[in-house]
Amino acid sequence: MRRRGLSPEEEDLWAQVARTVQRAEAHLRAEKLAHKRKPLPEAPKPPEPQKPLLEAFRLGEKARPLRAKPWEEPATPAEHLAQAPLQMDAKKHGQMTRGKLDPEARIDLHGLTLAEAHPELIRFILNAQTAGLRLVLVITGKGKPGPDHGPIPQRVGALRHQVPHWLHMAPLGPAVLQVREAHLKHGGGGAYYVYLKKR
Repeated sequence: MRRRGLSPEEEDLWAQVARTVQRAEAHLRAEKLAHKRKPLPEAPKPPEPQKPLLEAFRLGEKARPLRAKPWEEPATPAEHLAQAPLQMDAKKHGQMTRGKLDPEARIDLHGLTLAEAHPELIRFILNAQTAGLRLVLVITGKGKPGPDHGPIPQRVGALRHQVPHWLHMAPLGPAVLQVREAHLKHGGGGAYYVYLKKR
């Protein structure tokens, strides 16, 4: 059986269909290529770090360097007492420090330990004030350097350093008006004048 050929109208129609199919295929190919070339979506950007509430700093960065101070020997108890404000009559004070006033009573703590001397001093000062005395003498001694048995240095004259503190603390502080180092004729650096308040 022989195939029939296409009429000119049919060939025209076939050519139109073929062109439509070619255009559709070309469009699909272009879409596929465009899809292949399409860049991948960008990864989301990490969130920006929040600024800290405090700025970063290094400990001590703004500190001023300390000036090196020459070594200073600690002041003696007498120097500390001399810097204390004058509480008593200036004329009496001058007489007392020049050794012109004789103490009305005295206590010798020389040779006692701190634990033994403290209650003795309290008893003596309060009894003297009760008796109406004004100027008393407290003898501490200057202290002697003892044997050094350890790495920590021991202070010479512990009583000499401690007694002025006791005289300014309770229960003696309210009874004491002025404390000064004694004149040489009454013991000098190893004794203190204690001028008491009137009761």
